[in-house]
Amino acid sequence: MRFQGFLLTAKLVISLCTAKACASKHGRSNKPMHEPSVLDKRASLSSGKSQLRSHDNFRFLNDETRPYLVESLPDVPFDVGELYSGSVPIDKGNSSRTLFFVFQPTVGEPVDEITIEVNGGPGASSLEGFLQETGRFVWQPGTYAPVINPYSWVNLTNMLWVDQPVGTGFSTGTPTATTQEETSKDFVDFFKNFQDIFGIKKFKIYVTGQSYAGRYVPYIAAAMMDQNDKDYYDVHGALAYDPVIGQFDYVGQQVSAVPTVQQNTNIFNFNASFMNELQSLHKSCGYQGFMDEYLTFPPSGVQPPRSFDPTSDADCNVFDMITDAAYLVNPCYNMYAINQMCPILWDVLGGPTKLHYLPAGATVYFDRDDVKKAMHAPNMTWSMSSLQPVFVGGDAGVGRLGDLSANPIEHVLPQVIEATNRVLISHGDYDFILQTNGTLLAIQNMTWNGQLGFQSQPSTPIEIDLPDLQYAEVFEENDLFSWHSGQGVMGIQHYERGLMWAETFQSGHMQPQYQPRVAYRHIQWLLGRTERL
Repeated sequence: MRFQGFLLTAKLVISLCTAKACASKHGRSNKPMHEPSVLDKRASLSSGKSQLRSHDNFRFLNDETRPYLVESLPDVPFDVGELYSGSVPIDKGNSSRTLFFVFQPTVGEPVDEITIEVNGGPGASSLEGFLQETGRFVWQPGTYAPVINPYSWVNLTNMLWVDQPVGTGFSTGTPTATTQEETSKDFVDFFKNFQDIFGIKKFKIYVTGQSYAGRYVPYIAAAMMDQNDKDYYDVHGALAYDPVIGQFDYVGQQVSAVPTVQQNTNIFNFNASFMNELQSLHKSCGYQGFMDEYLTFPPSGVQPPRSFDPTSDADCNVFDMITDAAYLVNPCYNMYAINQMCPILWDVLGGPTKLHYLPAGATVYFDRDDVKKAMHAPNMTWSMSSLQPVFVGGDAGVGRLGDLSANPIEHVLPQVIEATNRVLISHGDYDFILQTNGTLLAIQNMTWNGQLGFQSQPSTPIEIDLPDLQYAEVFEENDLFSWHSGQGVMGIQHYERGLMWAETFQSGHMQPQYQPRVAYRHIQWLLGRTERL
């Protein structure tokens, strides 16, 4: 997700998934879809224009779902497969309050499970995840056209992307919520109505999201479990990327900011005097002492509540000092991916405000009339970040102002872990808006399954052996065989008492976008296809 201001995502490499290649005898595959001979089949792919196609194998198509069927999408040069999108009311019969969804069944053998993905913000549209992260095809910034995503989560599971809460993306209605409990109730009601339309019952449910969705995901999962209704709400696990789960401002941003810079000195490229100043503030402001005492395994104890006021604590605002200095060194600095350099790439979704760049003649994809028509979207302005506060008392696209609920580590996240023993929390090391050690500190301040924090320090490597399918055609044509091999060690994993921790190397805030092969392994674990990352 992209936090706007507060916490903010040539050759076509086309690969198709056949039943033989993508489904095991149980209908589940641990490998991304890829069929090298597909280059000979381009002539059979749709040009993106409307044309007759068979719906015989569409599992969820019926009279009720037909109005949601997406036949094709503008500028998408291939058959989109079985795809649905549109608005579903939160309260049945009340069309004034709706959540917008995109639903794509798995391309492999049918599975009775559904994976929900929500973006953060608060107020960031989940269509970012659909188009640039986990969907069947991706249209990345700086590229001419969308391409098939060989690491799409649709390869493994039925996927549902939802714009929520009210006020986000294509969702409609006037935001009235002040708590996660209220927005979660809206989601639970919407989801039941969605399931009734699509004939879904007794499906295993997995809830996923990123950034501020670190709050949404556990609250939604817990609200579902509280229904005590396995027909509609059989939650089996949850996943949160670079999440807001604890106190974000002090622990998530300030405490570990200077060590993050020190670990990436070649990227920030600050001079020696400024680095010395940062190190001095890290110590005098108490951040070093906080980390030394509480980022231990096992934890030394419960962390004292700390708050950060940017006015009264201005002298210790190392996060803003680093951010301001970074823009001087690198005008294209991106706090969501610190390795980003100039030039700024055109983004079909518009991009975050600070780095917004729209070339002459270009448009924001989901704000186009032809795209809205194809997706059965309401006639309204679409923006990556909300144009209005999604919590009463908050600011449009800004932080958690107005969200009065407790931090997830205090109750709902432990509840989900203890009920499922299948929760994954992951953080990318090139993210600065929230930092890896800040998330680890939050985990070390959480009690679940009878103990506080991790008892052992994470150290087990994550070795990714998936080949580079995204650029396989280019490598093959140039007699380069590196695509056959995996990436190697791309992170650190650690599992205790139902919680999997995954540190991801060389990834920014939107992990499925920056490290799709690693994220593919994450979803394999969440769905129970593997027990190790």
